[in-house]
Amino acid sequence: MYRWVRPLFFRLQPETAHGLTLQLIRLVESLPPLAALVRRLYQAADAPVKCCGLQFRNPVGLAAGYDKDGFGYRGLACLGFGHIEIGTVTRLPQDGNPKPRLFRLVEDGALINRLGFPSRGADFVARRLQAPRPAGLVLGVNLGKNRQTPLEEAAQDYLALMEVFAPLADYLAINVSSPNTPGLRQLQRRAELEGLLAALDEKRSEIASRLGKRVPLLIKLAPDLSQAELEDALSAIVLCGMDGVIAANTTLSREGLRTPLKDQAGGLSGAPVRDRSLEMVRRIVRSTGGSLPVIGVGGVMGGEDARRYLDAGAKLVQVYTGLVYAGPGLVKEIVSSASRWVPA
Repeated sequence: MYRWVRPLFFRLQPETAHGLTLQLIRLVESLPPLAALVRRLYQAADAPVKCCGLQFRNPVGLAAGYDKDGFGYRGLACLGFGHIEIGTVTRLPQDGNPKPRLFRLVEDGALINRLGFPSRGADFVARRLQAPRPAGLVLGVNLGKNRQTPLEEAAQDYLALMEVFAPLADYLAINVSSPNTPGLRQLQRRAELEGLLAALDEKRSEIASRLGKRVPLLIKLAPDLSQAELEDALSAIVLCGMDGVIAANTTLSREGLRTPLKDQAGGLSGAPVRDRSLEMVRRIVRSTGGSLPVIGVGGVMGGEDARRYLDAGAKLVQVYTGLVYAGPGLVKEIVSSASRWVPA
């Protein structure tokens, strides 16, 4: 069905189409009979995985960026995701970068975005997450600093966000790798990252004593790190007791692109980043001896891509651009095609 609908959506500006999609997803969640029908059509058999101390119904998640403000995660859960990552959420509301800021590279199966963390802010998103959650769904929240927050004060944003979302999320993802917030990627350098993560780990212990639960913290890194930069980041991540890595965010590389839109500023996602992100997963697994769980994201357009990530050592995968191009049956297709997945 999606192959008939997609050309209509692709006639719209990408951000307009995305907003319309979220409205349709919200309609699904508001009408129980429709939600039941969608679940029946798109949910796959369970393929359970344990990662970061959490039990996932299957290894396929929705990456941050698709549902930034928690508008549609209940409807999106009907598509069979094992986990959904809300965000990126900032402490205070902000508009992000001027439009247009999202571009389809159809010839390349890719997107370029320079959204810049548009967010309704922590208080708004927290209210969206307080309602009952779909059964079996693991919910993550991706945290980022406000654009106007000086880099040397970034930790204060992340600490405040932890206070809000630790009681509401199953895990938290620390985004220090978006290319669209000036200076943010500097937080991946060892000294800066170690200082930030040490503060977050201390805050987590404090929160755990109040809540009676320890919330896993995962760090989302850029695929553009050199081997030395990656080793430095991993050293800080391991030293500070973080629970895993999300590899990887969008890339600034334009290698192999064919469309004139390749000259647009922003982060590239989709099929062209697959090999770069896969290699990063392999490097992380080699560097840590497989002791640090990795969520693979970047160019997962179907079941074969997902299997390649798992073969590389990822415990879970996430999709975003693949969902735009392949449609709502993507999760079921991935899980159904991966007969080698077994409970872990």
